[in-house]
Amino acid sequence: MIWRPFLLGPIFEAQGWSTSPFNVYPAKGRYMMRDITRIAAARGHAFQMPAVFPANGLAAARIAIAADDHGWTPRFSRAVFESQFGSGAGISDIAVLRAIVCALGCDADEIIARATSDAVKACLREQTARAQQLGIFGAPTFVTPDGELFWGDDRLEQALDWANKL
Repeated sequence: MIWRPFLLGPIFEAQGWSTSPFNVYPAKGRYMMRDITRIAAARGHAFQMPAVFPANGLAAARIAIAADDHGWTPRFSRAVFESQFGSGAGISDIAVLRAIVCALGCDADEIIARATSDAVKACLREQTARAQQLGIFGAPTFVTPDGELFWGDDRLEQALDWANKL
């Protein structure tokens, strides 16, 4: 599995949304919160909706890309989600992200400096544009080698089954 961080903001904007569809459509948002609460409980995870949603994930996405050189993009990404939705942390806060990087045993100064490089910024723009081209509208989305999209963490098994049949 290849992790490709991207930004949802530009994708939402292209669809005419100024925020998450869960905010645009309040009934859907209320259902999503209840659904996530049930799923988290069933999996033995804490869930706390952050005070600000959606959060500005720009720095987190850039750090995730910078982390790819070290092979820990998946670990970092999971830690960001756990921090945001497990404890309600504000992932747009660089101090929160620095703490996550340090907890993973990495040099936060090095990674954060790399995350602000032109190369990482360009990579994030390319990956966001590619996500739009693929028709991605939310995260996580799994794309199989034949281009089939599966949206939502509950679709991973279906995506793997589909890919294994190719």
